Amino acid sequence: MPSILAERLADRVDAVIGVDTHTDTHTAAVVTAVGTVLAELTVPATAEGAAMLLAWADERTAPIGTGRQAWAIDGTRAHGIGLTRALNAAGRSVLEAPKPAATVRRRGGKSDALDAIHAARAVLAADHQATPRADGAREDLRILHVCRRHYTDIRTATVNLFKSLTLTADDDLRERFRGQSTIRQVRHAAVLTGHDHVRHAHLAALAGQILELDRLLTKNLAQLRALVKTLCPTLLEQPGIGPVTAAVALAAWSHPGRLRNEAAFAALAGVNPIPASSGRTTRHRLNRGGDRTLNSAIHTIATARQRCHQPTKDYVTRRTTEGRTPREITRTLKRYIARQIWRIIEATA
Repeated sequence: MPSILAERLADRVDAVIGVDTHTDTHTAAVVTAVGTVLAELTVPATAEGAAMLLAWADERTAPIGTGRQAWAIDGTRAHGIGLTRALNAAGRSVLEAPKPAATVRRRGGKSDALDAIHAARAVLAADHQATPRADGAREDLRILHVCRRHYTDIRTATVNLFKSLTLTADDDLRERFRGQSTIRQVRHAAVLTGHDHVRHAHLAALAGQILELDRLLTKNLAQLRALVKTLCPTLLEQPGIGPVTAAVALAAWSHPGRLRNEAAFAALAGVNPIPASSGRTTRHRLNRGGDRTLNSAIHTIATARQRCHQPTKDYVTRRTTEGRTPREITRTLKRYIARQIWRIIEATA
């Protein structure tokens, strides 16, 4: 019990400044270690506003104990990114405020000042505080991944539209496309001309978009691979882990100290076992929470290993003979993969 209490933020600071961030303004509240609200302030969401907030916070916390302070920012990677960078540059302790439950919001009311107070109190109440995700290479990985998802979604929609136009084309065009792969159809349509000017023109335009998206996706994958090799090449040596899944894992991990141990990483990924026991039945179920992008990446790795990795195949066979369901086996595999990824990243990144 003493070790748990020692980790609490209230034992390390005299006050927490909670900040509710927006496009035009930031609203802050100074809250003592026992949750008492001392002061509130709204400043412009600019560099000048950040400087005002720093000076104001120092003035309000100086009379409290030794003036030790921490900042709980709502939206450190969104509207609060500028303030977060200013606080980091000033050497302040910046923490990521957890999202309050909807029931808490409804019960306590809603305003910028109340949200700032909620942010500070939520950080004080937490057993472990998360620091904001890092800039630099981690942010590069995030950008590459979200752009890759965008390119993939747009390509899928464009291919579907391309297929629908070819489906109702004239018999001559349909016959020329019959039996060809999608990419061969696209390359043929890119230079298509004919009497059906509207259809052929749009098929050619769509084909051009698909080819351009393929080029962007190829370049994106090369950039992801190069960055992962620079940050943690050992990840790419593991079965079932490719540049995309490795990038997702590295981006979620972000930097040393963000997550206290591999169990916290598993909880972030939503692969920690959730008790679902009753009476004489003892079992666990899948976790539906956590970072679903990271969860999806780990699921992809587990699926690939079940298909191509012999030790994993042997494990699945053994657990099946013991009476485990495919869902239970996948859950345990994902938990193991999360532990393996955490240890590799912590050791090499």
